[in-house]
Amino acid sequence: MPHCRFFLLFSVGFCALAAAPDAALREKVTQRLNADYPSLDALYKDFHAHPELSLMEERTAGVVARELRAAGFEVTEKIGGFGVVAVLKNGAGPTLLIRCDLDALPMEEETGLPYASKVRVKNLEGREVPTMHACGHDIHATVLVGTARMLAAVKAGWSGTIVLIGQPAEERGMGARAMLTDGLYRRFPRPDFAIAMHDSATLPAGTIGTIEGFAMANVDFVDITVRGVGGHGAYPHATKDPVVLAARIVVALQTIVSRETRPVDPAVVTVGSIHGGTKHNIIPDEVKLQLTLRSYSDAVRRHTIEAVGRICRGEAIAAGVPENRMPIVKLMEAEATPATFNDPALTRRLREAFVSWVGPESVTSIEPEMGGEDFSEFGRTVEKVPICLFRVGAVAPEQVAESRRTGAPLPSLHSSKFAPVPEPTIKAGVIASTAAALELLAKR
Repeated sequence: MPHCRFFLLFSVGFCALAAAPDAALREKVTQRLNADYPSLDALYKDFHAHPELSLMEERTAGVVARELRAAGFEVTEKIGGFGVVAVLKNGAGPTLLIRCDLDALPMEEETGLPYASKVRVKNLEGREVPTMHACGHDIHATVLVGTARMLAAVKAGWSGTIVLIGQPAEERGMGARAMLTDGLYRRFPRPDFAIAMHDSATLPAGTIGTIEGFAMANVDFVDITVRGVGGHGAYPHATKDPVVLAARIVVALQTIVSRETRPVDPAVVTVGSIHGGTKHNIIPDEVKLQLTLRSYSDAVRRHTIEAVGRICRGEAIAAGVPENRMPIVKLMEAEATPATFNDPALTRRLREAFVSWVGPESVTSIEPEMGGEDFSEFGRTVEKVPICLFRVGAVAPEQVAESRRTGAPLPSLHSSKFAPVPEPTIKAGVIASTAAALELLAKR
């Protein structure tokens, strides 16, 4: 099987690819990565066992900063919260930003791993919650450290400036914007390119996935308070029932995609939460809805947000709700995430580099997703920095094959049962990030 060959790649060298002109560099990278892996494995398991929530990543950021300093980078901490910025200058040439994210999720881990998280913390609202790395940010941080060590060790093979980013609060869509607002592009070398990797819960461990153009969606969150006039359940005619009104709004919202958006323009409107009432025979005064809106284009995003407000008001008017009890529609702007658009030319360059390092059978084309990633922010400033987010498989190949054979779903990202296969995932991440840097900062 092609993926089995990839598993062997890192322990026995680059096989037929070693005959390429830069065989000596490839051999050095392979040997260094194999020698360094036990340290990276220990670091990954430490990150995994000590997850921290968004805006609370103090320990994780401290460990990343310590490791990047030890690799020879000039490190600045607490940029935009617990953000870490590490710079290594190596002569004339472009500047490349490589970003990882640091935060975990408020979930109880159910992987059964010996290094599984047992952490419970008080969140920013003061509630005690379980915490785990269910999205692979522990993998990302480990890969960043491994890449830093590798690029410092092969400085003779590249020229320019590396800027490594440990970013907080990705899960809340706030960290990238906070770091930029805190002067990331003013206080540190401004990048000519920005790249990031994200592990994949569907690709075989060790494989690399790329996509040109839109890769991830605009993400918006909306809170709606549907207000009515409450009363006794036996006398509904004396009330304005917000439960019925909320139900009508939920159904009407589905027409935004099906009847107001061009069929060729991707969009999603999901009502993820609905809460209202306290007892069987009481019509409440209000019902609360929570929505997530997804799209790619800014025009579709604006229309979807406008349509939500219009539909809520229109349905309330139709129900006879008085003006002073119209629904309250609140867009959670602080947690909005713009769509991630992979620069096509940059993505093609990276794909060619990946193929040259790991072989075409281990590089695959992936589909766009409706998930969100605030890495997109690094490409949406006035500087218009070209960006690329690529994927690295994190699932044992035999599990992927079994899922495809039976149709049984694999644990997804944000699942309490999701756990990457560490060694091939971390090694592939370091190889991919190193290959990208050596391509973009190659001595000409």
